[in-house]
Amino acid sequence: MARSSKNDLSGTIRDFKKYTSKKIVELIDLYDDGRKEWILRLFRHAAKRQNKKGDFQVWTHENHAIQVYGNSFIQSKVEYIHNNPVRAGIVRRAEDYKYSSAGNYAEQEGLLEIIPVELNWKTVR
Repeated sequence: MARSSKNDLSGTIRDFKKYTSKKIVELIDLYDDGRKEWILRLFRHAAKRQNKKGDFQVWTHENHAIQVYGNSFIQSKVEYIHNNPVRAGIVRRAEDYKYSSAGNYAEQEGLLEIIPVELNWKTVR
């Protein structure tokens, strides 16, 4: 993880959301697996609800950026993300959710090859 030279985290997040939103909608248009109209309808509805200028809203407006400050913090965030499907009631165990890297961390084969988060980070100022 890194920061921009201007130290502008909100600008980095804004640019990330703008770029990835366009790419996500492009991919949905390319690969219709039967859910295309449903998901695009959700994105259109979100854009209208927020009075957004564009056709779609993929990301929420909330940004709760937090500086990564140590190994235990990183580990807690990885575990939090992995446990989202459990909290949502989708699966009983994080590693059972096939769209998560939790299985990779539990030494199971995932859908994608991942690079695990290393927990030997040092803070550089």
